[in-house]
Amino acid sequence: MHSHPSPSDIQTHLYNSFLNASTYDVALRVSGTWNAVYKLHRVVLIQSGFFRSLFTAGFSESAVRHVDLRSGTDEISVVFDDHNITRAAFEICISRLYGGGPPLYVSPTLIPTTKHPFSSPASKENEIPAGVHPTTPRLLLSLLATAIYLSIPTVASQALSLILKTVGPTTVIQYLNFACGKPLGHRSENEPQAAVGLEKVAQLLDDGITANESESHPQGTLSTDEWKEHSLDIDGKVPSYPSVGSSESSDIDPAESLEGLSLPHYGPVSDKIGEACACWLTRWATDVLQLEAQDGAPSASLLDTRSRSKSLSSFDPNSILAAPFPFRSKAIDLPLIFRTGGLSAKWVSAIVCADTLFVKGERQRYNFARSVVELRRREGIPEHEEHIWRTMFEQGIHYSNMTFEDILFISQDLSPTTHKPYVSASVLHASHWTQSIQRHHIMQRSSSSPSTPTNSNDPSIRDKELGITSTTADLLLEIANEERAGQPSAEPNKVYFPVLADSSLRIGENGAGSPSVAPGAQMSMDDFFNISQSPTQSQKQVRPADHTPSNYISTTEDAFFGIAAARFSRQACIRADPASKCRWTPYPPYRFSVEFWDVDLLKEKSRLHSQTIWHAGNLFNVYVQVVRKKGQTQLGIYLHRQSSVDPIPASSAPSIVAQSQTGARDGLLSVSLERASHLRQPSLPSVWSSPSTPHFSPSIHPIVRVGTPAANPNHARSASPPSPTPSSPSPSSLAFSIPSTLAVSAPQQPYRDPRPAVSAYFAISCASATGASQTRFSSSPDVFAVSQSWGWKSSTLRTEDFMEVGTHPLPSDEHTRGEEVSFRATVILGIV
Repeated sequence: MHSHPSPSDIQTHLYNSFLNASTYDVALRVSGTWNAVYKLHRVVLIQSGFFRSLFTAGFSESAVRHVDLRSGTDEISVVFDDHNITRAAFEICISRLYGGGPPLYVSPTLIPTTKHPFSSPASKENEIPAGVHPTTPRLLLSLLATAIYLSIPTVASQALSLILKTVGPTTVIQYLNFACGKPLGHRSENEPQAAVGLEKVAQLLDDGITANESESHPQGTLSTDEWKEHSLDIDGKVPSYPSVGSSESSDIDPAESLEGLSLPHYGPVSDKIGEACACWLTRWATDVLQLEAQDGAPSASLLDTRSRSKSLSSFDPNSILAAPFPFRSKAIDLPLIFRTGGLSAKWVSAIVCADTLFVKGERQRYNFARSVVELRRREGIPEHEEHIWRTMFEQGIHYSNMTFEDILFISQDLSPTTHKPYVSASVLHASHWTQSIQRHHIMQRSSSSPSTPTNSNDPSIRDKELGITSTTADLLLEIANEERAGQPSAEPNKVYFPVLADSSLRIGENGAGSPSVAPGAQMSMDDFFNISQSPTQSQKQVRPADHTPSNYISTTEDAFFGIAAARFSRQACIRADPASKCRWTPYPPYRFSVEFWDVDLLKEKSRLHSQTIWHAGNLFNVYVQVVRKKGQTQLGIYLHRQSSVDPIPASSAPSIVAQSQTGARDGLLSVSLERASHLRQPSLPSVWSSPSTPHFSPSIHPIVRVGTPAANPNHARSASPPSPTPSSPSPSSLAFSIPSTLAVSAPQQPYRDPRPAVSAYFAISCASATGASQTRFSSSPDVFAVSQSWGWKSSTLRTEDFMEVGTHPLPSDEHTRGEEVSFRATVILGIV
């Protein structure tokens, strides 16, 4: 009795036929970065969209065929004009069609973790095993480009997933270059030219002379452009493949001359990689700069956490948020990022101007910009960069949200290189004038009747607003009146900022390495490109026709992959909002960043506060709170209007800092974290949380002496359980509390807004633990009574970045010391 061959037997038979070139029926003559002939099998190749069109659709007629009379096989010539397609990547793609090929090995040193967000420590276990292909960042990018070209979505998905998981200091510039359409560059010596174990499947031609060394392609071969022009899928429709043509060149890396090479761009897939890089750069920019600028060394090294924490005894909670962050214990070289040869001046400027840059406030943003510029000027002062720096200092920093003392200091601050001020006096004078006008509106409004008109259509909010916003229709009317009167604009250079609307968005790495398709279902290239649309972005409660500057963030290269700051002239407001649905304010929002430590140790319903800031006569801070409901753990993050008479709550701090501030004994109780603990997905998409959860989570009201303000009845929110009345803790209690906090004094208050309730829009951007993604929540104007909070809470059943909040047990040894992991967020706040 004969048994039938199993699927495993068939797969082994096909793979051996590939390795031995037995019974092949097509020979591919490949010309690109290498020249070779591959003897393959049609029945296997047609799993690829490229080869299916080549063999079965109209594209096949244009192929140049040479028939081998002895074997009866066709020889087809194909030219890869995309120089990102390499021999190793091509051979891995082909081998996957046969169900084999070398496994990919990604060094753990390239994969950031919550403990080691820049890299994991090297060890003997990280040595490359035999029979696997060492997967460098260049190979991953080439594999992605090749799989997209050949239309093999499973391989493309795996490559994209590994790219997004390895965004870090040693890869971010290379990945960003790729996202901006720059070719890969040269292969390193330790990177195999052929796929490991497949060295003999290619019959190399021309003694290894590569196509980019030859002046022209063989006549009659199939180029990339011809493939795009003639490619048809099996249904006769043009596949939705990305554009593989020229795009504008970025000057990120001017080290190599790329003249004459096409600049490939892979549509939304390139944008997704760019998003992850942009998110990473805005989260870690201040940390990277600190390391890169050390002693002006050719290459800085990542420092051990312990060596950094020794210098924190003089920690100033009002300084830039520079608490110890967990790096690998052994130093590694940090490549050029902010110095000349790394990011372009345009990208540096975009990071400085980004609303999501992790800096404590505008003064720290100015300090960061100043430091980057001086670091670059040490290596030369090119005029095109100086022009970018001037624009960056004039437009990218909101001086009107600084104290007068800061503005005065900046007016006298001269560059040690050029001996000139960084900011012109006219810009600083204008910012001081803006401050004064805003104060006038606030104080006048507090003493005026409630009937003062505003632009809001909500009667519950209208009485709380200052009447300082304009709609797009108002701006159109202004222009019409000026044209009718024949008068030029009174303020031609006036700048407007969008008043935010309700939305939630996640950009960057989305935590999923494959499309949302049913298990076992065959993926298409359309499914693959859906990966680039994050769950929150694709499921926003905003129709495409409703996209306005107040609720839409472009994640293309022109918008620096989602981090470009929103700043508009009057004409730009009108162009950006053709539906006239947006509101605008001439006052820039207040931007600040917050950081919370040991969130996983936060007890249920307890709060962990940030520092308290002053803006437009009001005190605000941010707090996080853990809530458990129906078996799920939710983390809430809230913007809180702080009472000016109640004690300022102590702010979160790393325990090593609290220890140094309070003189506590060594070995403070802590915990070694496997993962950070903040679950920051919005409640909107069902993939992240229960669909029954409202878009905005309930307002949480603390118990205050005069009673608790009621929630706004026009919002579908309910009050969560109140927490105990905050009191000022003693230093000794702070030292041994987990999570650790530091008592801080109230910020300087030039004046106080006496209104019991104010209207403010705001946004909170929460960075992932490793920095390759951000979740952004934004809210249209809400009414903040004194001691009232608005925000979001979110829950997930499973996440790759963080463990479940509040369930990690304390170690039995109270002297155990491990790395701490922080939760970082940036806030945009605008009083209207």
